[in-house]
Amino acid sequence: MSSVKEAVRTEAKPVSANGPSIRGRREKPKSRKALRIVGRVFAVLGVFLLAVIVLVVGAVTVICKGPSSSAAEVFVNTVMETSAAKFVARIYYSEDEVNAILRKYSVIETNEVTQPSLPFDPLDEKEKDEILVEEVVGSTFRGRMMIVRDPSRVRVAALSVYDGRPGKKVEDFYAESGAIAAINAGGFEDIGGVGNGGTPLGIVIRDSKLLYGSRSSTSTVIGFDQNDVLVVGNMTGQQALDRGLRDAISFGPVFIVNGKAVDITGNGGGLNPRTVIGQRADGAVLLLVIDGRQASSLGASYKDCAQIMLDYGAVNAANLDGGSSSMMMYNGEILNVSASLYGSRRLPDAIIVMPKSDGQ
Repeated sequence: MSSVKEAVRTEAKPVSANGPSIRGRREKPKSRKALRIVGRVFAVLGVFLLAVIVLVVGAVTVICKGPSSSAAEVFVNTVMETSAAKFVARIYYSEDEVNAILRKYSVIETNEVTQPSLPFDPLDEKEKDEILVEEVVGSTFRGRMMIVRDPSRVRVAALSVYDGRPGKKVEDFYAESGAIAAINAGGFEDIGGVGNGGTPLGIVIRDSKLLYGSRSSTSTVIGFDQNDVLVVGNMTGQQALDRGLRDAISFGPVFIVNGKAVDITGNGGGLNPRTVIGQRADGAVLLLVIDGRQASSLGASYKDCAQIMLDYGAVNAANLDGGSSSMMMYNGEILNVSASLYGSRRLPDAIIVMPKSDGQ
């Protein structure tokens, strides 16, 4: 009887040292998954930013090339008052066209300077202590007006030395001086919007000493004399010292001098954050800060600011540095919303209000 050997074929299964392996899709490393997620996030952000850029460019184009010439002119004035965005106006208009628009919306410079006057009538102790903060609202802006009854309490805070080192923030001037209120003050070199705030424009006088600037060069000077009168007008550093200014900075333009408002063509500028100082006939100092570049407050024009000062009874008033520098502090709080994307800017000086015991 013959035997039949049946061959049983078995499929060989690979065996690893740790046991049987499992066939199937190999799981990708977690690091590769994370990279894919990050890539998708950046892709979404890129599309979003591109959409925002297209929207902004489209909106600006409609403003500049649309049917409303007045809207275009306000836009040009607004960006031309900034340090970093002037180029936008020049994309749509020639230099001659930009200059023509600026002349159409301007503050006419005056050669008049605040006249010397006698000291103000003495204030009683209650009046000296009084500081009021009121909200001001217009069609395109919101802001704060601070009224300081005793002008002797209003001073200039400055850097100890001007040698190119960065300036200080309003909060720093406020804290270091022991003030109860502070606003930004004079202008500074700010090429491309990235200045460090350490180089003032014009002059800086504190405690009757010229800390910065030329004795022979002329600038728009804003300061207080020995009688606590707010003096505004064009003068040299030497003229400011001869006039007896105890504290002063430079910027402008002047809005009101000797009770008379200067001439303003159009709105006198675009819509931006603003800081303004003025003084009433009774000596009270007016400190105005306007928010801008926000949905709730686009900003104010020079004409708006001059009118506010007139409404509050100012007999002398002038524009201080504005834009992303505009800031007001009182009793340890910042009362406005800074237009700067990076927080408070560094500045060469500030206007401060000292406690009632100062100088008494």
